[in-house]
Order: sequence, then structure tokens, then C-alpha cells
Amino acid sequence: MGNTKIKICGITRICEINWLNEIEPDYAGFVFAKSRRRITLDEMQVFRKFLNPKIKAVGVFVNAAPSLIADLLEEGLLDAAQLHGTETPEEIEMLKKRTDKPVIKAVSVKSAQDVILAQRYPVDYLLYDWGKGGTGQKFDWDLVEQCDNKRLPFFMAGGIDSTNVGEVIRRLHPYAVDVSSSVESQGKKDREKILEFIRSVKNAEGTIR
Repeated sequence: MGNTKIKICGITRICEINWLNEIEPDYAGFVFAKSRRRITLDEMQVFRKFLNPKIKAVGVFVNAAPSLIADLLEEGLLDAAQLHGTETPEEIEMLKKRTDKPVIKAVSVKSAQDVILAQRYPVDYLLYDWGKGGTGQKFDWDLVEQCDNKRLPFFMAGGIDSTNVGEVIRRLHPYAVDVSSSVESQGKKDREKILEFIRSVKNAEGTIR
């Protein structure tokens, strides 16, 4: 997929699993928090069975018990955890002691200070987003750009689509870009929009090499 990793989040149907297996993004996101995209553990068992093992399965949680998350990671149902709640560094440390799987902490960016303070989390990656995530709304990317010397590897989310992902990659050089609503039609994932987004990422990378 090139240097910039791609995550398609909010997978809810087996047909979407089939599309991802064909397209092979780096990550697939599965929401276990309150959301219209929320899935059950039983559904995740089925999705995991059919998901291409090259694609990392990321569980999205909001203030879930660290022990539950660790169990799902240790069982191999998930390859990584993405935390969107009010988890403290201490709680994340507890989770990390249970598993060697990657942990991603989502950060709502309203000021440059949010980016700076996020560096205290003992995580593998940060994810910069607007609000609680999943809204498709864009925040001020300058706030991330201003903190260039103080950044863990990060995912960029929030209002990213095929028309502006090139700017994100050129300006911010994220570890990964993360999309959900922008690759949907009428609230469901759209295969053609996913393909268009991935083409835009590849095109952007071609212009900066």
C-alpha cells in the first residue's frame, strides 16, 4: 500500500469484509462502543474468520474494561485496540502489561496543547480526530503541524476523504490515514468510494517521492 498505512473503520457487513480482502488496506476497524456501526462479539468472530490475515483487525472501544480488551487481544480476535474514552495513562499501562499488541489512543484535537499532552500516553500510536470520532468532521490540521517535533506515530482521522487525503499526507506525513463515513453511501460502506480513496493515497505518495 506504500508508506502511508490505510485504515477503513466501522466495518459492519460480511460483504465489506470481502471488499477489504480484495483491496487489502492495512487495517480494518470494528466498533464495540455505542454507535450505529457497533458490532457484537459474535459478529466479530465471524468477521475474523473470513478477514484476510494480512489486514490487522482493530477494536474500537470507549471506556471498556481493560481486562476485556486484553482478553480479546490475547485470544487473537483483535490485533490492536483503539481507545476513544477517558482512559488514563495508568489504565493504559495496565492494559499494556497484559498484552504485547499495539494500543492506539484517540485524541480530540481542539488546540495544539491537546497534541502536546497526548504524548504522555504510553501507547504505540495516537489517532487525531475531531470530537468523539466517527463524525466525519474536520479539525484544524495546523494544530498537528505546529507540534512537529513532539509526536508519536499517528493516525489522522476526521473529515478525510479522497479529495483532501493528498494534502494530509504531504503536510503531516502521518503513519496512517483513517476513514469511515467518507467511504460510505447512505450509511453503509461503498466499495467504489473505498477504491477511490486508496487510489488518492497512492497518487499522493507518488507526488512526494
